[in-house]
Amino acid sequence: MGKRGRPRHPDVLTPAEWRVVDMVRHGMSNRTIAQRRGVSVDAVKFHVANALLKLGLDRRAELRTWRGVPFDSALRAQGGTEMVQLGAIGQIARPVSDIGRAVEFYRDVLGLPHLYTFGDLAFFDCGGTRLFLSVGEGAASTLYFRVDDINTAYDELRERGVVFENAPHLIHKHDDGVEEWMAFFPDPDGQLLAIMSQV
Repeated sequence: MGKRGRPRHPDVLTPAEWRVVDMVRHGMSNRTIAQRRGVSVDAVKFHVANALLKLGLDRRAELRTWRGVPFDSALRAQGGTEMVQLGAIGQIARPVSDIGRAVEFYRDVLGLPHLYTFGDLAFFDCGGTRLFLSVGEGAASTLYFRVDDINTAYDELRERGVVFENAPHLIHKHDDGVEEWMAFFPDPDGQLLAIMSQV
């Protein structure tokens, strides 16, 4: 007679727990995660509680700085020893009031190549720098600096006095398997900056 229940997952967290933890690390509330995932708030709380238990953490806020990486992530293969050098600006974020109207303007009026749209998020190519539009308030833009090894950059910048809002975390996995990892921090005026790496 076979074993009952789900087969054992080879990672510390299940895929559903990873998805929720990544969204927590990105600063989303349980309600926002539930809406984006199409599940109940109770389901999100269940996954958060399971993740905290498995990781030996006491509070949800500790997930923001937890340094875990999924076992099948390309990021696990990275590991450099060179001094960190911030690369070219890889992305600039800009808030918009209406994503549909903004997509039409940037694509059809300005002629920027439209990369993709996910709900209230849209991405365009500006000569190799990605323009990220999202529905929200505020006039400040976020600058995202490319780095070769995000974990090394995170460690070295912390040693230099940078106070990160969260540990490097998976933002998106593209259909071709490329993963986008980011970590966010403020400049002296409180303007948001980020380091980003594609692996």
